[in-house]
Amino acid sequence: MQYLKLSLSPTERAVHPIDRFLAGHDAISREALLHVDSRADGTTVLLYRVTGDGEGFADALSERDAVHDHETVDLAGNGYHVFVHADRTSRGNVLLDVAHEHALIVDTPLKFTDDGLRATLVGTHENLRNALGAMPDAIDFSVNNAGTYIPGNEDLLSPLTDRQLEVFETAVEEGYYDVPRRATHKDIADNLDCAPSTVDEHLRKAESRVVTGLIQ
Repeated sequence: MQYLKLSLSPTERAVHPIDRFLAGHDAISREALLHVDSRADGTTVLLYRVTGDGEGFADALSERDAVHDHETVDLAGNGYHVFVHADRTSRGNVLLDVAHEHALIVDTPLKFTDDGLRATLVGTHENLRNALGAMPDAIDFSVNNAGTYIPGNEDLLSPLTDRQLEVFETAVEEGYYDVPRRATHKDIADNLDCAPSTVDEHLRKAESRVVTGLIQ
């Protein structure tokens, strides 16, 4: 099994039009999309993790005609989980449509960035290649990374910052962890256009967090 990590925008077309409402609401900030699925009855369910005024946002959701049901769960000071059950529309759900058409798994969580959404698709090499060719013009996308999919890796890597993850993944790709080692801090730094000392700092922090996750 292989994976593709993609950046997609706009998010309201990639996952569901309700995302435009979440993105534009002053009460909350989206942190991640923990689950999204199309139901047989033609509706869509989504589970977000957000920060901000969850209760105020729940009141706003109640006024949306397309929302069948919703629930906001307080995470005791660590934000909220927001469950939304909404009508499916023809203007959204591109990510799910492509995944279903090409027998792919949408690995969660999906993470939001300033530029859109980061998503991971999992499947065979041929199906992933065909899925990229099937992306509609309404979606802007780019491939950030690709490789062999190992279940559970995202849980270990989730504590890393974006920069730590970038340095860590580059080190793996360059052969820094091969035996014998095929790359140095300078090789990685040249790839990332930064100083070797910066690579050293990010790798030490990334390694510490990953190892801690392995033994906890």
